Amino acid sequence: MTDTPIQVAALYNFAPFSDPAALQSPLQAACDEAGTRGTILLAPEGVNGTIAGTPGGIEAVLAHIRTLPDCETFDVKYSHADEMPFNRMKVRLKREIVTMGEPDVDPRASVGRYVDPMDWNDLISDPGTIVIDTRNDYEVAIGQFEGAIDPETASFRDFPAWFREHRDELLGEGKKPKVAMYCTGGIRCEKSTSFLRQEGVEEVYHLKGGILKYLENVPEDESLWHGECFVFDQRVAVKHGLELGSYGQCFACRHPLSQAEMASPDYNEGISCPHCIETRNDEQRARYVERQKQQKLAKERGEAHIGAVVDSASKADVELSDASWEANYPGGLKPEWDND
Repeated sequence: MTDTPIQVAALYNFAPFSDPAALQSPLQAACDEAGTRGTILLAPEGVNGTIAGTPGGIEAVLAHIRTLPDCETFDVKYSHADEMPFNRMKVRLKREIVTMGEPDVDPRASVGRYVDPMDWNDLISDPGTIVIDTRNDYEVAIGQFEGAIDPETASFRDFPAWFREHRDELLGEGKKPKVAMYCTGGIRCEKSTSFLRQEGVEEVYHLKGGILKYLENVPEDESLWHGECFVFDQRVAVKHGLELGSYGQCFACRHPLSQAEMASPDYNEGISCPHCIETRNDEQRARYVERQKQQKLAKERGEAHIGAVVDSASKADVELSDASWEANYPGGLKPEWDND
């Protein structure tokens, strides 16, 4: 770890919450008292979130979550940030803590076999293993494991249909390959591996702790990871050792941007980039210009501008209040676990 006072903790736990609404206010109060910022989701299937704050504040919130039903133990992935990556703290109620849209999938009943990061290279190097990236297209664009299949999905909701459509070519009649799956922090694989088991696939594996745990634990000179890992906060991306990556982000669409893309004449901060320059009209850009103006004025006043109008590939022309996900994700990009 580093000496920076800002710690970032990503967590999730599938647990049966009979009344998530009853847990919301006490958890929000615990977060506010601890001075953390970020978003935590509560749903009938459990809890999921990413928060940032001091190490003591983070631990206070985790201690509260451990008092929730069936949450005595759960994995937490720690990283750090040079600046606070979130603007506010929000505890939200959702239908699912990671939206797949398959009501019969239950990770508490059946999931794939967990693979420790230190054993992952051996598994994905096996010629008899199919490696599938369960993340969305804009995430895969900046980094993935060697030899992994990219489903080219815009949303995790699209994954079940993609698998059903490509099942025969992936598995083949009579073939029983190992299927290894991975995602950013592990939560999507809880559902995707459970889904494959439900679909009758027997040998299903997933990277325990996700890419973040791999990048934290596997030395770079032994790594089979290429590129950087997209994260859902203002850091945009991290690399080996969970150090800050090189990517920026377009505030007018949901795409991470390389240094070359930010040097493009199509890039205008908060207004356009090479990925969306042809898909936004003058009216939309005028709103983006106004948003950038308000953000600049707020920054000059030392305030956080948390109300904005954003566009994204899935949320076009939606006016957002300071109570929305945009308050925590000023790039207009919702977190992986808040995608419905």
